[in-house]
This record gives sequence, structure tokens and C-alpha cells, in this order.
Amino acid sequence: MRQDSSRHLGPISNRYVHIAFKTEPSDGTNPARTGLALDFYRGPCMKILIFGKGFIGQRCADAWRDEAVLSDVFVLTKDDAAREIARVKPDVVLNAAGVRGVPNVDWCDTHQMETICGNTVLPLLLADACQDVGVYLLHIGSGCIFYGDSPHPDKAWREHDFGNPLPTYSRTKWAADLALSTLLNVGIARIRMPIDAVPSPGNLIDKLASFEKVIDVENSVTVIDDMVSVFYQLMLKKAEGVFHATNPGTVRHRDILALYEELVDPEHTNEWIENEQLVALGLAVKDRSNNFLASERLNTFGIHMRPAQKALRDTMNRYALAKRTMQQAVPEPIVNRQ
Repeated sequence: MRQDSSRHLGPISNRYVHIAFKTEPSDGTNPARTGLALDFYRGPCMKILIFGKGFIGQRCADAWRDEAVLSDVFVLTKDDAAREIARVKPDVVLNAAGVRGVPNVDWCDTHQMETICGNTVLPLLLADACQDVGVYLLHIGSGCIFYGDSPHPDKAWREHDFGNPLPTYSRTKWAADLALSTLLNVGIARIRMPIDAVPSPGNLIDKLASFEKVIDVENSVTVIDDMVSVFYQLMLKKAEGVFHATNPGTVRHRDILALYEELVDPEHTNEWIENEQLVALGLAVKDRSNNFLASERLNTFGIHMRPAQKALRDTMNRYALAKRTMQQAVPEPIVNRQ
């Protein structure tokens, strides 16, 4: 049975939140924390329970600091989720959990049930538990549910468009969207190809830089600094429905690696191949999703993201600083002089 969510979120709107871009480090120990930062005044504004301790969940927890509780619970049943919600008593819940496959999404096509449970069943369990106690849920969806150009003149997919997913991963993400989008007090924020100033295996910069052969395709992208702000604002507003959390404009893989070679590693090289060669050369089992997403619904809530190209250069500058700092922190090897 649903309960009124106002008893959880009423006090939030009475507190002041300032969201601003910074041009100097907000944390002297982490140069990658320059850029978009959230400054909170008059104490915490929300208590955010995060399910999922992967790349995105951890980055959100790092950004929101004392406001975030990063759950250790592995949710297999509705009761698992309900007990954790009862323990933490959050104002809102963020679902950052899911299955992407190792080493890549091709894994999902041979592990269908694990993927279905992680990407479709789990979000519904969390939603069910949240609905019972009137807690707002923000679910992280994926723009990979769209393949190719949309039927719109600008070729960009809108939030209300129906997906056309091909592989198991994309189908399970789309299935969750279809179900969750029917519920009140639930938001879905779709992201695409996350780009981050913090080096990480989940970072598109690190992925592309590690590949010997790269396809030069054009896509919408999500810059993590902007994403963290968007998620926070969606939860603060209890925004319902589907949102495309992608930076306006598009980026080519060639743009990313050109900046990488300019700012990070001038000696980096790779071979450019055609998109059709990805499967032919055995580098992927199925074609990958390439698309453009329009973020129309964010604008209606007064939420904005930086243009993709501008955000990319800023992020790559801070990524380069983070890499240099990491390299300087590596101790010299011990040489046995005996």
C-alpha cells in the first residue's frame, strides 16, 4: 500500500542548495574534483540511499559525501530492500545497481538470467519497496536502448520514444524502463558513455585509450560532473518520468582521443576502423548502440547540462592533472644494491 511521500520530503524544500561550477580544486587531495561541485548550506538537504557500489554509485557517494549512504546490501528480494530502507530512513533512493557484463556487454548474451535479474527484476524490487513507504526512487537507465537514428528530423531520440534494443543488456534495461515509467514517485535518468575526470575502468576515456583498434562514431555522452548535479536536482524535485541525462550535442571517439593525445599522452596511438569491422574482426559479438539523445524533459524542470564539447575539454584537462598526480604518487622501485 502506498503512503504519502510528503512526510519524507517535506523539509527538504525549506533548505537552501547552491549548485555552482568551480575552477579550482575543491579537495586539495584530489585534483580531479575541480569542475562542477555541489555546495550545501544550512546542513544536509537530503539523505540519499544508494544501491549499487560500482563506478557510478561510488562517484555519486563521493560527490554527495555526508548526505549519501552507500548500501552494502545485495538485494535479492523486496524484503532485502525494505529492511535497508527501514534501517537508513532515506528521503530518496538512487538505484545505481545493475549488470553490464565482464569484460563487456557481450557477456550478458550468454548470461541472460543474471542480466535480467540485475537490470530488470532488481529495479522493480526496489520500486516496490519504495512505493510501500512513499520514498522517491531515481533509477539510472541507459541510452543504449536506442540503436541508430530516430525517426525525428534531427535524428535524436526523445524520452517518450520507444526503444529498439538488440542485445540482452539493452533489452533488460528497456524492460525496466517500460515498467518503472508507469509508477508515480519514480524517475528514470538515462545516461550514455560516461566521461569522467577521475581515471577508472568505467570511464570512456580510459576505455578508448586502452583499445588498439577504435571505431570513429558519433554519440551523445554523459559527463559525470554534470550527471551528479542532474541526479541531485531530480531527486530534490522528486521529478517523475524519463529523463535523458546527456550533455547537449555529440562527441566522436576521434574527438576524445585527439584531446587525450593533446593533454594526456602525446605518444598514444591507435588504429581507426569502420563500425562494421567491430564484429567482423571479432572485437564484439553484436553491434554496439550508437545514437543521439535529446534532453527535452530536463529543460522543463529547469535542469541544464554543459554543451558536450565544452564539458569534454574541461574534463580532459582535469583528467590529465589527475593522471600526473597519480604518476607522481607512485613510489620509486626499490633497487637492491647489494
